Amino acid sequence: MQVQSYLFFDGRCEEALNFYQAALGAEVTMLMRFKDAPPQPQQSSQDGCGPAQVDPEKIMHANVTIGETQIMVSDGMNSGKPEFKGFALSVEAPNEVEAERMFNAIGQGGKVQMPLGATFFARCFGMVTDRFGVSWMVIVPLVDIG
Repeated sequence: MQVQSYLFFDGRCEEALNFYQAALGAEVTMLMRFKDAPPQPQQSSQDGCGPAQVDPEKIMHANVTIGETQIMVSDGMNSGKPEFKGFALSVEAPNEVEAERMFNAIGQGGKVQMPLGATFFARCFGMVTDRFGVSWMVIVPLVDIG
């Protein structure tokens, strides 16, 4: 069994993909826009509560690889500001120099939750929320677990 993260960016998915490509070397392995979907039958509704209109250029679904991990992303249905609460994505860096580079790149336009530094459980660890509201933990473990 495999559990994967699926993030909804409420209209900012393409911006997020470009950001993660630059900050973390993310690779987009699949991308489908709403315009790529087959036409849906029109539903009539007496109360006007039919399906929401979505910008056809927005991203319906994309697969992204960061290191050895796949993350799925979407613009979603543009239902309001996304709230990424109660979780964080953790990324392991091979050394302190790379950890600092990733931490600073992810944190551009975001907010540091815990500055990057040595801890009792890691050679280097820090927490930052990126400009999209996604929380990240950057870690260099005490021992090589790979």
